[in-house]
Amino acid sequence: MAVTVVLAVGGCRSEDAGLPSASPSAQASQPASPAPSAERSGPRTLVDAPSAGGLNKLTGEGALTDIPVDPGEIRDGMTLVAGNYGKPGGQGAPVLFEGVDHVPEDTSKRREHLFRGMLEHIQWDPELGNPEAQPVEPGPLGGSVECLLASLSEDGNVICGWADEGTAAVALFENSTLADAGKLFVEMRGDLER
Repeated sequence: MAVTVVLAVGGCRSEDAGLPSASPSAQASQPASPAPSAERSGPRTLVDAPSAGGLNKLTGEGALTDIPVDPGEIRDGMTLVAGNYGKPGGQGAPVLFEGVDHVPEDTSKRREHLFRGMLEHIQWDPELGNPEAQPVEPGPLGGSVECLLASLSEDGNVICGWADEGTAAVALFENSTLADAGKLFVEMRGDLER
């Protein structure tokens, strides 16, 4: 069984996620290409972009060293992309991104799985209830984009996710608002999905 893994260096147990062991040097085999067209047909793929939405993929000390959210079962031909993205100069908390492509099941269900995993990652207290996802304009790539506020104030941890014909992804925006996180997430998606 051949599985393409863009970044998988620990965190979730590989046997639970259906992933083979990988080293921290596992990288994308394809470079980011020009912005996709809304008219593109066929299954989309995720790319390990060096920048997304004006944020740079962090390397060195700020790089993601494990997979913090269980991506669900990874099957033959699927790609997992994960990373921390930050503002040039290292200002503010990085955005944690994790997504999968060539998802054979309902991608909305995979996005829900990723949402739950991200809530566990930030240690959301379930006694506070389940944050309600709000729809966001998905931009030229279409599909469905939603963001939820995992905070008791109007700003804080915001988790955004997309689901389309074959991909699902989430990102964590710390110290943000729903509107700001949603806008940045759609911009990042334009660089991460082809």
